[in-house]
Amino acid sequence: MDILIYGAGAVGGYLGARLAQHRHNVTLITREVMAKLIDETGLELTEGGKRIVTRPTAVTSVAQAFKDGQTYDLIILTMKAYDLAAAVDPLIAFCPQPNMIITTQNGIGVEKGLIKQFGAERVIAGSFTLPIRKETTTQLVAERTDGGFCLAPTQPKQDIRPWLKLFAEAGMDTEGYKDYESMKWSKAFLNIIANATSAILNRRPGLVYGSDAIFDLEIKMLKETLAVMKAAGHKVVDLPAVPATKLAFSVKRLPRALLKPGLSKLVADGRGDKMPSFHIDLTTGKGKSEVVYHNGAIAKAGKELGVATPVNAALTDILWKLTLEKLDWREFNGRPQRLVQEVKRYEAVMGGK
Repeated sequence: MDILIYGAGAVGGYLGARLAQHRHNVTLITREVMAKLIDETGLELTEGGKRIVTRPTAVTSVAQAFKDGQTYDLIILTMKAYDLAAAVDPLIAFCPQPNMIITTQNGIGVEKGLIKQFGAERVIAGSFTLPIRKETTTQLVAERTDGGFCLAPTQPKQDIRPWLKLFAEAGMDTEGYKDYESMKWSKAFLNIIANATSAILNRRPGLVYGSDAIFDLEIKMLKETLAVMKAAGHKVVDLPAVPATKLAFSVKRLPRALLKPGLSKLVADGRGDKMPSFHIDLTTGKGKSEVVYHNGAIAKAGKELGVATPVNAALTDILWKLTLEKLDWREFNGRPQRLVQEVKRYEAVMGGK
C-alpha cells in the first residue's frame, strides 16, 4: 500500500517503521532536520529487544507529499490534537477526497471535524496505547509490549477489517471496537489520571498521589467523567494496556482505604518517574495544551448534558491559564492545598459539592 503518515513524532515514527518494515510504501511528513536524518541513516525502532532499521520516504510538507499527483491508500494523522486543525488545512487543498484517514490523537471529539470535512465513510478513529520513547531524532524505543493500536468505525456498517489486518500483519497488537466514542472516552478516562494535577503542581504523578487532598480531588474528577459518560451513553471499554473497566469499577465501588493504594500503584507503574503529557505541553512554552481535549471536553459535555463537572472545569481553566501565562505557576508549584482551595471555589460556583 501507499501510506502517508502526517506527523513523524514517536507514534508516527513507530507506525512508519512498522509499516515500512513490511514492505509498504511509507511517506512521512516531518520536520526538515528529521527528514534529512531519515534520508541519511534511516528510521530505527527497538521493540521487545529486537532492532530494525527502515528507510521510509521523508518529506517536509503536504505539497511535497502530493507532488506529481501522488495518491495514497491511507493517510494516518499522528500530530497532537491541538495541531490537527492547522495541519488539515493544506491536506484539504491537495487531497479533498482521501481514500481513508485514520486518527491516532488522544482526547475527545477529535474525529468530529474530520467527519464534517471528509465524511464519516473516509474516517476511522484510532487509539494508540503503546508508549514510545524517542532516544534520538530517528531512534525509537517501545517501552512495553502490552500496548497496541485500536480502531473503530465512525459510522454504522463501516468495514474496518482490512485496516485491522494491515496493522496486525505489520506486527502490532490490533483491536477493533464497534463504538469509537466509547473507545476514545475510555482512553481519555485513563489519560487524565495524575495528568492535569501533576502539571499544575509541577510534581511527579507518584508524588502528587502522596497527597490525600489531591487523591480525593482525582477521584472526584474520575467520578465526574464516569457520570458524563453514563449520561452520554458511552460504555467503559478496555483497550490494550488500558484497564478502564477495572478502574471504573474501583472508583465507583471500592472504599477509599482500598482504592488509594491500588490506584497509587497504577499511577506509579504506569508513569514511573516520567512527567505526564500536560506537563510537557506546559513546559514547551508553545501556548498549547491537550487538556482542552480531555478535562475540557469532559466539562463541555457535562454542561451540555446537565452533569456537574466542577473539578474537570477547574483543572482545565487553571492549566489553560498557566499555559497562556495568565496565572503565575509559582502560585501552585508544589502547593496542593492551593489547588484544592481553587477547585473548591469552582465547586461553589457550579454547585458541584
